[in-house]
Amino acid sequence: MAHTPALLRSAGLRATAQRTAVLEVLTEGRTGEEHLTAAAVAERVRARLGDISTQAVYDCLDAVTRAGLASRIEPAGHPARYEARTGDNHHHLVCRACGLVRDVDCAVGAPPCMTPADDHGFSLETAEVTYWGLCSQCAQASTGDEAGAPAPVPAPVTTERTVR
Repeated sequence: MAHTPALLRSAGLRATAQRTAVLEVLTEGRTGEEHLTAAAVAERVRARLGDISTQAVYDCLDAVTRAGLASRIEPAGHPARYEARTGDNHHHLVCRACGLVRDVDCAVGAPPCMTPADDHGFSLETAEVTYWGLCSQCAQASTGDEAGAPAPVPAPVTTERTVR
């Protein structure tokens, strides 16, 4: 992706080979609605560049996230995930059993989608919502063969609402 270095520079970042590869991996994941762990990003970056330390991958992920070129989500009970979809106030569906994460557009109204009963004087910008449940495959497995159903991952019972 030839435009990736320019995108990094426009965000105030040096366009190193490592940052370029990390952002390209995240951008390619966007088409498949992937939400990649740092380990998955590292594996894909190593396939492109060869040797790169895990710490370097974390540093790149931190840089592109702080620059607004990527997002980090942290579903309870699961590793942090990264994606290139930013700036649209979308939310996430998380499967309690297998950990699958899928994007879902804003559920109701204009961003930030939810208005707290008391904003305590905050000037609200966005809302993060995580919907918890079972993906179609895990739901089918749990209704078919209980012995073969995946063990649920502990997660909050109620929908999380975080305003950042």
